[in-house]
Amino acid sequence: MAFVDGPVTVEVPATSANLGPGYDCLGLALELSDTLVGEVLGSGLEVTVEGEGADVVRDESHLVVRAMRAAFELMGEQPPGLRLTCANRIPHSRGMGSSSAAIVGGIVLARALVADGAAMLDDQAALLLANRLEGHPDNVAPALLGGFVICGQAGEVVWAQQVPVDPSISAVVLVPPYGVRTDLARGLLPETVPHAEAAANAGRAALLVAALGGETTMLLRATEDFLHQRQREPAMPESIALLADLRSQGVPAVVSGAGPTVLALIAAGVTPDADEVDSLAPNGWQTSTQSVGGPGARVLI
Repeated sequence: MAFVDGPVTVEVPATSANLGPGYDCLGLALELSDTLVGEVLGSGLEVTVEGEGADVVRDESHLVVRAMRAAFELMGEQPPGLRLTCANRIPHSRGMGSSSAAIVGGIVLARALVADGAAMLDDQAALLLANRLEGHPDNVAPALLGGFVICGQAGEVVWAQQVPVDPSISAVVLVPPYGVRTDLARGLLPETVPHAEAAANAGRAALLVAALGGETTMLLRATEDFLHQRQREPAMPESIALLADLRSQGVPAVVSGAGPTVLALIAAGVTPDADEVDSLAPNGWQTSTQSVGGPGARVLI
């Protein structure tokens, strides 16, 4: 196996999963991204981190390094040495796919550092590996493929199907100054749900595919959730209160991923505009308006 000369740069997007009713099966690529630069060295490991997560460990346990090592292993050989630089913009522990971006970015970076790496580790194999490292595909799939993705798994089989997003749709991301661990948020969910609520959720998830595809007048109804958002209120009461406030004013808002970030979908002429949504953000929260459904992880030339 041959490694490429010189550094390689990869950009990988933030993602928002669940999107209300699409629990563990819907994911959307956002505009915000992390940038990773990797280079094969003669020996050793050098890790530099700027921005979000700058205080994390910088050794073999770093998540990007672990993902790179797993990808190199699948391709058949570890490099003699490695230099990694991470410029992180995706907030950590906020429900915007920071861990999935690290995993996918590491896999794509490792693949790009190997001559013919794309042939040795195609997107389906990369998706399987990313899902194995992350545990579920709804963030890793849009981080890898981009766009709006319907995904799932059955045993060892993982699938991801991209579907269109109407270009008139954007999002306002409302990020609190505190995080919530995904395992804590998932731990609040009940083991069973009433049949009627499961049926209602399935209908909303199906409707959301049509709404994001162009039936924008249905966005508010299509983002209703019965399975996981209100159940997580003890971990993020301020987020759930903001969610209720936004929805009461006609904003198709959801908890992003496991939270506590809130994502509001904006469609011109159908929903309140971005300025109106910004004005409802609690003190101390950061807001940004972003395009949605853009590219997944990509190697920059």
